[in-house]
Amino acid sequence: MLRRVAVLAVSLPLLVGGGAAVAVEDAAAPAPGASGIGDPYWPLDGNGGIDVAAYRIKNAYDIRAQALRGTTRITLTATSDLSSFNLDFLLKASLAKVDGVAAKVAQSGHELTITPATALRAGTRHTVVVKYAGRPGTQRYAGEENWLADEHEAVAMNQPHMATWWFPANDHPIDKALFDISTTVPAGREVIANGKLVSKKQSRRGTTWRWRADEPMASYLAFFAAGDFSIKKGTSNGLPWVNAVSQQLSPAAQKSSHQLLGRTPGIVKALSADLGPYPFSVTGGLTTGLPVFFALENQTRPTYPSVGAHNVSLVVHEVAHQWFGDDVAIARWRDIWLNEGAATFMEWRYAEQHGGQPAADALLNRYASIGASDSFWRLSIADPGAAHIFDEPVYDRGGMTLQALRNRIGEEKFWLLLRTWLDTRSGGNATSEEFEALAAKVSGQDLTSFFTAWLRTGAKPAATADNGLA
Repeated sequence: MLRRVAVLAVSLPLLVGGGAAVAVEDAAAPAPGASGIGDPYWPLDGNGGIDVAAYRIKNAYDIRAQALRGTTRITLTATSDLSSFNLDFLLKASLAKVDGVAAKVAQSGHELTITPATALRAGTRHTVVVKYAGRPGTQRYAGEENWLADEHEAVAMNQPHMATWWFPANDHPIDKALFDISTTVPAGREVIANGKLVSKKQSRRGTTWRWRADEPMASYLAFFAAGDFSIKKGTSNGLPWVNAVSQQLSPAAQKSSHQLLGRTPGIVKALSADLGPYPFSVTGGLTTGLPVFFALENQTRPTYPSVGAHNVSLVVHEVAHQWFGDDVAIARWRDIWLNEGAATFMEWRYAEQHGGQPAADALLNRYASIGASDSFWRLSIADPGAAHIFDEPVYDRGGMTLQALRNRIGEEKFWLLLRTWLDTRSGGNATSEEFEALAAKVSGQDLTSFFTAWLRTGAKPAATADNGLA
């Protein structure tokens, strides 16, 4: 995320790899699936016993009334014998079917429990259809009121939770899936979402915009925006792009926003030179006219507030997330430094390649400017706690960790590490411990004390060569 702007020791019951989300369960008699996937930061996120392959979302959104209704078809595999299973969802579900047969539905807060007429056997594939309606802006989960809308515009952008305000989901990054998103709005209004525009159809109900993403993604990265947008599209360096800017903004702000979003293809090209091929089939961005004070790395199309034409580092940060966070997603929310630290470091790297200070100087200047007694150093960024996953140290100390590692192991091995990390885990999930193990393997060095100092010690790292600071 969520870069705010001014104006191999896994303790969870998870299987990491390939986007499969599995809670470890007995394969005895059919039993209810767990109500959470096993992440201690948010115990009810995700669900046990299911692995979602695809979502086909068909919603209608009344922009003026800020009301949503729709149907989502979910293709999933049972990973254990299930008498019932859960999805994460906040709106009222009126009907559910499993393989075309009516199922019982019960809801309690964030949990939607579906009991099929026949138990699901482990390894079998099923189609689940849920029908629902409600006003997303009235909903709250985990202390969050994430729906962003007014009578002119809506944009589903937030982290760590957003999906459950507008479609039923297995809502944890470890269960990636394909997304096909249709949204019907009043005639004359626009809808932007992830991926490529598949169709735009007029009917008596309004205009239905259908967007489809070609690559699996985590549920919180799926988004749609509805309202009045100025849309530009094209192809640069062989990569299609679509940019959209809210027409709620002033003409001058619309122009500057398009200028900033227009930098995206060039930034993709620059980052690809370091990180390897861009992982998705389309790029772009969206600037909302709503009062939001952060940007978010929605897969293929980050969303931004209006920040003018010159805030290039913000775009670099969100584009870097397409590799770090979107393509290679975290396995646990505690691993968030892998996303935010890498995106912050790539801001520094981009600056050093485009007339700014070297990233090594950015590290040393930041290090020198923060006293040893400052609270900045007290947070363990390898396990910051749910309330602190977007605190400043996660970003800046995370970026400092990577530049210090670059100093420690050298230029050649550092970039080999990043490219190997992204290549071998593309499309999947990973942990901090896995990154640390790969760093040790690629460098041929024992980096235990280095990562302890930077990630797990509530004190300022000593200015030593071992810590990449001398």
